[in-house]
Amino acid sequence: MQYFIEQATSHREAEAKVRRKYGERARIMSHKSVRVGGFLGLFTREGVEVTGYFSDEPVRREPPRRSADVEDEKKKILGSVKNDKTLEMVLKELRDLRETLNSEERTVRAPTVAAQNHPSVDRIIELLRHNEFVHEYIENITARIRSELSFEQLEDFELVERHVVRWIGETIQLHEFQTKQKPKIMILVGPTGVGKTTSIAKLAAIYGVQGVNGIINDVRVITIDNYRIGAKEQIETYGHIMNIPVTCVETFDELRKQIALYRDVDVVFVDTVGKSPRDFANLGKMNSLLEGCGGASEVHLALSATTKTSDLQQVVRQFETFGTEAVMITKLDETTRVGNVISILHQNRKPISFITDGQGVPQDIEPASIPRLLINLEGFTVDREDIEQRFAESRATES
Repeated sequence: MQYFIEQATSHREAEAKVRRKYGERARIMSHKSVRVGGFLGLFTREGVEVTGYFSDEPVRREPPRRSADVEDEKKKILGSVKNDKTLEMVLKELRDLRETLNSEERTVRAPTVAAQNHPSVDRIIELLRHNEFVHEYIENITARIRSELSFEQLEDFELVERHVVRWIGETIQLHEFQTKQKPKIMILVGPTGVGKTTSIAKLAAIYGVQGVNGIINDVRVITIDNYRIGAKEQIETYGHIMNIPVTCVETFDELRKQIALYRDVDVVFVDTVGKSPRDFANLGKMNSLLEGCGGASEVHLALSATTKTSDLQQVVRQFETFGTEAVMITKLDETTRVGNVISILHQNRKPISFITDGQGVPQDIEPASIPRLLINLEGFTVDREDIEQRFAESRATES
């Protein structure tokens, strides 16, 4: 004898399902209302669950019996039940099985149901909104809370916060620098006003003055920003102070020739003209000019942390035509909310290479790290020791 449990959306469908799977041998012993379907506790609907048993022996077809024979058979069966404990044992086992399944279902579903309207979830949603995370990102975090945290864990808000901060950290991707052929060419593009020229000066100082991994590189700077008033003079002044040569070019041929002259240096930084992401014509022209750097160049997009969410999305998409490999986040010191940057870069699968947080050259720049961004979450109680230990190796570094 074997037992079964089946679910369906109605009694009729449940009975049909049982007959279809087990045939005439099946006997339905009990039924109850349950919630069926859905995903992670959402979009479920009312259904029916039936339990029963069936015999492994094939059904024997017997000729119709007379009414008297049927009545005699009933009496025999009823008489045997009084002395036979088999049916009672079957019913007891079914009851025990049903209680076990109900208990397991409550254990699995309790966190999901509890999380729907739990105050801890509401507080997390408000914190994420306050930090300007985008709607889809917030939905993903709250779905993870509902699926992974129990009711008891939800009662401990500090624990919930700690989990959420870790999950946010897991969505941050860092750039892995690849040491390709000489020279290493790094192009910095981006909209007007994000601090590209100052960032180029900081990078030149890191590689050519301070050194990377204990090695001071032979560095050159090329600028194509000859249109903005004072731009050329600004980068030339930085170059003079650091004793790093700076060259200005205006055409594809000039750029290609200059790159060829620098074939024996270690690193070449290329400063570009700030362009609006809506200025499609000039973006195309600049992209064509930058092809003079060759296919071995790395394009980094400079994004200001102060940019509003809708503009961030547009900038990332429009500058994608340059083949951006990574993003440099600038002006982190001018905002307390980084959720928009984290969410947009996560949506577009863009790694972060550097972070700048001031005008100082070269001290106000550092390779991107996950803890550095997480400590900027406003309103969250960030366990700094926990995140630094968890993301100890998470830093954009040279390979």
